[in-house]
Amino acid sequence: MTLGISIVKPVNQIQLSPGSVVTIPNVNWQEFEAILQEMGEKRSSRIAYSNGWLEIMVPLPEHEKPKELISDMVKILLRKLGRKYEPFGSTTFKKENVAGVEPDACFYIQNYQKMINRRRLQPDDPPPDLAIESDVTSKTTLDAYEAIAVPELWVYANSKLTIYLLTNGQYIASETSPDFPSIPLTQIIPQIVERSWQVGTVEALTEFERIIA
Repeated sequence: MTLGISIVKPVNQIQLSPGSVVTIPNVNWQEFEAILQEMGEKRSSRIAYSNGWLEIMVPLPEHEKPKELISDMVKILLRKLGRKYEPFGSTTFKKENVAGVEPDACFYIQNYQKMINRRRLQPDDPPPDLAIESDVTSKTTLDAYEAIAVPELWVYANSKLTIYLLTNGQYIASETSPDFPSIPLTQIIPQIVERSWQVGTVEALTEFERIIA
């Protein structure tokens, strides 16, 4: 008689190479919270959880440059418009028993004042006003953002920027951002990201500032 033995390996012991995506089905909320705690805060991976599906993603090195560059461009735009903001990086945002997600970068703009003194998120805190994702297009990730109700999501993938606006609980692609309506970001941002590979980040950001001046 042959016995089947199930071996469970702790998530924090799973070695994932850059560019890897692991999808785990049938994860309940308590398991999701336990996995987050097990993985800890100091890690290179990002998570997305929605409808019982958990994705663990390890970004490629070339993922980091567009993420940082787009985040810097958002800061330049906000300063140009005299808008105040609070950046919250890759904070884990959750809607209990429903969804969880970690942006590449995110900003509180309309709600910045409420978040000035936040060292830890509180249960009644709003979601970020703008989130940024680089090279992530999975349904689990988009579903998580929808569930958490992030009003505006930028996804940069395959040298293209897509702006998603939350409308009646669902994301609709838009050519413009409500925060920067007069600037053709879906054209300019991919151009500047590509330029950064050619002339470097500082020069690319300088060119961006000249374009929007």
